[in-house]
Amino acid sequence: MSMPTPTAPHAMSAPAAPAMPATSDLPTHIGKYRVLRRLGEGATAEVFLCHDPFLNREVAIKRVRPNASADPIDGRYSERFFAAEAALVGRLNHPNVVQIFDAVPDPVSPYLVMEHVSGSTLRPFCRADQLLPLELIVELGFKCAMALGYVYRQGLIHRDVKPANLLVVLTNGAITDVKISDFGSVLNLASDVTQIYRVGSLAYMSPEQLDGSTLDSRADMYSLGAVLYHLIAGRPPFDAQAQAAMMQQIYHVQPGPLGALRTGVSDGLNAVIQRALAKDSAQRYANWDAFAQALSGLITNQEVPRGQLQGVLDSERFNLLRTLDFFGRFGDVELWEVVHRAKWQRFHFGHALYRKGEEGSSFHILAQGEVEVFRDGTKVAQLGAGTSIGEMAYLAPSPDLKRHSTDVIVAEPATTISFTPDTLVQVSPNCRHLFDEAFIRVLVRRLHAAHETLAHPRRIL
Repeated sequence: MSMPTPTAPHAMSAPAAPAMPATSDLPTHIGKYRVLRRLGEGATAEVFLCHDPFLNREVAIKRVRPNASADPIDGRYSERFFAAEAALVGRLNHPNVVQIFDAVPDPVSPYLVMEHVSGSTLRPFCRADQLLPLELIVELGFKCAMALGYVYRQGLIHRDVKPANLLVVLTNGAITDVKISDFGSVLNLASDVTQIYRVGSLAYMSPEQLDGSTLDSRADMYSLGAVLYHLIAGRPPFDAQAQAAMMQQIYHVQPGPLGALRTGVSDGLNAVIQRALAKDSAQRYANWDAFAQALSGLITNQEVPRGQLQGVLDSERFNLLRTLDFFGRFGDVELWEVVHRAKWQRFHFGHALYRKGEEGSSFHILAQGEVEVFRDGTKVAQLGAGTSIGEMAYLAPSPDLKRHSTDVIVAEPATTISFTPDTLVQVSPNCRHLFDEAFIRVLVRRLHAAHETLAHPRRIL
């Protein structure tokens, strides 16, 4: 039961009408977009890398094949799947979800304009000779779980989570991120349009998806569990030549233990994946956050070997931010912005974060450790995790006020999250607004503490 739309190896998008094919069978333009090369193709659609002249960026365009629209069967399916993705234009804004910028319902060959992800899919890494390190698989699984949780909060169930729909971001040849793509099979829980059921890819399809039952987030949870199983073992949880035999396995057979299929798989890792693959959806994780935390807990509890990824992982930073009071009102999307945009630094005992008289060009949020604040040699404060430092000089309206009035010294080895004007301007307006609110809360607390000190000096001391 493969999805009737093509598997696209890169993210996609949509604007104008298709141009006439060039002699090389490659169109020169699709609407206003200049075609650079073909990225992939399937039975009913093809994907092109194109240049957006207005925003001067590369985009991926998924275009329905003209003959597919004319076919009475393929045309019906391609029209449904195009409409499903077109309805999501501008709606999904998450760092681990491919953005859909535009949709053009051309009568001959409609197309979508989407974010282009410069990398590949996870499909090649399902081969036994190209398996990824276990800690990277778990890290990618955590990010996918968080992203699918975001998707579900928008009232959507993806229904076709598979390696070919998970795009990896490459930095200097190394996988650094993942993005979920291809929402042609999406189930929109708020839509009053008749939905197509029993869509998806059989190898990753949950039992309830097969029998047409009512779906919730746990259907995608099963699919992600099946993808992670495939990435770990080099083979899917179930495999059979005949579709009927495959369906029988999905309904009745327990996936083999991962520890028997790959060296280094702990009982804890096997248990997390097996729970996601439970036949009864009630036995899976209650929600996406629980599944994501189970995955990140494997890293925290050292239940997966730390090989290539010796540094602090994004999942560890994300979970740390969630514990800090300063970021208490930040949503998941804004927390990911902080993970990716902030400068994370470690400082030893005695290091001076700021000296009196220095110009304030940055601020820190203390993630771990403690600092002491001295005014003219006298300690006036001790600050712990979750506190912002240096924001008063950073936010000061005039150069005269941008100089620090105290020395701030590390009292216990500290990890800080810092921003400069250049990095803060890169985050979204909503994220900057949340920073402003957090600064106001810090200021109010400090003013209150100062008032109490003045009003009741003996009680404070």
